[in-house]
Amino acid sequence: MAGYAALFFLGLTVGMMTLVYYERWLTGRAQPRSFGPGTMAPGELTTGRAGIASWSTARRMSLLIAVGIGLHNFGEGLAIGGSAATGEIGLAMVLVIGFALHNGTEGFGIVAPLAAEGDRPSWGFLLLMGLIGGGPTLVGTMVGRQFTSEAMSVIFLTLAAGSILYVVIQLLGVAHKNGRKELLYWGVLLGLAAGFVTDMVVTAGGA
Repeated sequence: MAGYAALFFLGLTVGMMTLVYYERWLTGRAQPRSFGPGTMAPGELTTGRAGIASWSTARRMSLLIAVGIGLHNFGEGLAIGGSAATGEIGLAMVLVIGFALHNGTEGFGIVAPLAAEGDRPSWGFLLLMGLIGGGPTLVGTMVGRQFTSEAMSVIFLTLAAGSILYVVIQLLGVAHKNGRKELLYWGVLLGLAAGFVTDMVVTAGGA
């Protein structure tokens, strides 16, 4: 019990705090370098931002949310693959349907920062975010189908929980900035209700 508890809190901490520090690193890279007063320094002509650092704040937040959702979806894939590996095909089908229903709404979370800032991304950007957020489900399913371990399941599922907690906090911040607090609380209430209903469906399916 003590061992699984330690794995639980380790996975939760790593899942959330890794994204927190990754966000901090991205923010630091995005800030322009200061050369101080005086004549132009040679490096000022070569410090243009490139790659992710050149993205807008809204796009970097969308990336972080997509990464968090991807970690969460990897854990879901493990659950599907693990069920199939033990011959519980009925449970695996219930999980696929349940996860598909709520994964369909995750795109809203990814584009929420963009919508809040009026940033219209390209289709390529949206496809990349969809791949980052949804692709790990397939990878997790393949891993879970070939390899099962209670300890590894605890680690990956708590990583998923920590990452999705980071995503929820980010989305709450975006919603709070818009000033419609009643919509924020209605969203939280409906999300909790949907979570409980999903849990009931999965439990009824034999999980």
